[in-house]
Amino acid sequence: MYYGKLSQADLPSNRQKCGSCLINQSASDSMDTRSVCAWPMMTKYLALCLLLATSVSVRADDAEFSSRDAVPIVMAGLVLEESVAPPVEAAPDEAKSCERVSFSRSLKYGEHDLNVLDVATVESQESEHATLRPVLLFVAGESFAGEGGAPDIAGTLQDEAMCFAARHGMVGVKVTYRLAPANPWPAGARDVAAATSWVYQNIDLFGGNREEIVAVGYSAGAFHVASFLAHPEFQARDSNVAGAVLVSGLYRPSADASAAEKSYFGADASKYDERSVFPGILSIDTPLLLAWSVTDPPHLVTQGEKLKELLCNSPAHCPYTTVLSARDSLASVFALDASSSSLAGPTLELVREIEARGLP
Repeated sequence: MYYGKLSQADLPSNRQKCGSCLINQSASDSMDTRSVCAWPMMTKYLALCLLLATSVSVRADDAEFSSRDAVPIVMAGLVLEESVAPPVEAAPDEAKSCERVSFSRSLKYGEHDLNVLDVATVESQESEHATLRPVLLFVAGESFAGEGGAPDIAGTLQDEAMCFAARHGMVGVKVTYRLAPANPWPAGARDVAAATSWVYQNIDLFGGNREEIVAVGYSAGAFHVASFLAHPEFQARDSNVAGAVLVSGLYRPSADASAAEKSYFGADASKYDERSVFPGILSIDTPLLLAWSVTDPPHLVTQGEKLKELLCNSPAHCPYTTVLSARDSLASVFALDASSSSLAGPTLELVREIEARGLP
């Protein structure tokens, strides 16, 4: 089955929206969305009226306390303090990161059950003729193998990375791909190619610019993105990317490979060189941002440093490079504040450079 160009009618009708009101409504639902959103507001007003009706007067000499000295308000067993968020709400940072972001979930880009992707956007207040936005395509995974062939990254953390893209005027896409042992080399690279082809053909439906796709490979995903770039034979129709970010990847497997790596690359170490990203990665002209963390295992730091050295000495170009102070998850390397010490700033710079190339 060919997973090509979609129309607006093909998009799921139950898109999730994060913000003051969360809606997950199917096309068959007859419920009025405005009623759904209005109910929490009505509840808040009722609670406020009850509080005012049952409040007691305070002495005049107590009325001069400042807001920082205020005591908690206790009502019907509920304690509300500035330092404690209500249990039903998201943590402040998480709520801020995905505020006003809409998600389109589990869009098929291939025949396998795991060939799905999510898209995150912020609805524009501009006209329908607004400028198309750059796209960050996240390919993340901590291992080359996994039980059931499913990626082992927490979905929430990946969502926060997509929200980073949406908040900064881009479209965020998260890709799920096949894993070993059921799907050995080169399944990962082929899935990246198929997902990129789908995005190239359909991202305009979400306000994205197919000419400004930046693939972000994280951990094992960094190898799959690099392998996709380095091996033209794995690429699919319309699977071009305008740039790539490679974070803490393994780029050349070695004879002392882990069990998970062997399940993907195979047990025959004599084939590891041809299954690496070399020499193909050294001849591409795609702009690269290369990153690793000082807390990474030594062999990953060595892999990043070696790739940078070889690229700088190749006919291609020297990559942008960032050394992170820490790397706990995909979300952690794209901090909420783009000015902080993370990949946020360098990634935005790369995207803006790519955007500038398309200007008249």
